[in-house]
Amino acid sequence: MAISEEVALYNAGHELTDHLVYGRLALAERDPANRELLEKLSAQEKAHCAFWTELAPAGKRPAPDVLALSLTPLLRRVMGVTFAIKLLERHEKETLSLYEKTLTPLMPPSHRERFAAIIDDERNHARELVGRIKDRRVEYVGFIALGLSDAIVELTGVNAGFLGATGSTRAAGLSSLIVGFAAAISMASAAYMQAKQNEQGAALPASAATGATYLLAVILLALPYFLLSAMVPAFVASTGVGLTLLAALTFYSAVVFERGFVREFVEAAVLMLGTAGATYALGAVISRFFRVALPG
Repeated sequence: MAISEEVALYNAGHELTDHLVYGRLALAERDPANRELLEKLSAQEKAHCAFWTELAPAGKRPAPDVLALSLTPLLRRVMGVTFAIKLLERHEKETLSLYEKTLTPLMPPSHRERFAAIIDDERNHARELVGRIKDRRVEYVGFIALGLSDAIVELTGVNAGFLGATGSTRAAGLSSLIVGFAAAISMASAAYMQAKQNEQGAALPASAATGATYLLAVILLALPYFLLSAMVPAFVASTGVGLTLLAALTFYSAVVFERGFVREFVEAAVLMLGTAGATYALGAVISRFFRVALPG
């Protein structure tokens, strides 16, 4: 049994997409070293496309994935070049597994040597090149993650605690803004000192990234308490915002640092929800105690 022409045409289109995406990323890259690395990746994928095109039906040309061509440069602009490339490489790992386990035994003898070289490219060369990409945004991911995760857990707990104590959405929203503003200054100061001591990135940008991220999370988490007057819908909406922010942060970190997404997200979500439940219960207990203890 040999590789079908349709499978070859599909793989040619996949490699063509990667070739064009890396080429577009290279054109948008200002750093000369990064541009050179991206051009090498693009050239590799072009050669892989040519290989598969030889096995595709005669007269048919591979077609690129238009969605990937449009979204990847946008992701690069918003999330950074490292995120865009490693997201591509995640799919490359799946392709490599397919090549090694399924397609190698089906490869015609005349093409096996070249196919082995392609597998070697996918396994080693691209990974080595990606590891050399320089992206200053990644230097501040740790500080941003620190600010965002701390804000989500802390402010969700504050909101839940005030809801348990007062039952007022307005009080919960105001308390989270006040506490959050003070905490943002504290976190920014801590990030500044940590960056100076560890020599990890510039201290001022690290501090600004942490503080700005924290404030953004504070505003987004508090907003439902001003828009909704009922306690349960406001808390559910704010918690949903927190889970969404956690999911985005966890996915970014999982891609950039090549970690598992599901486990880390579940751990973060359990921590956030556990904190909210504990502080809500504490607020309710304190409220009942003072209502009994305070005179008439």
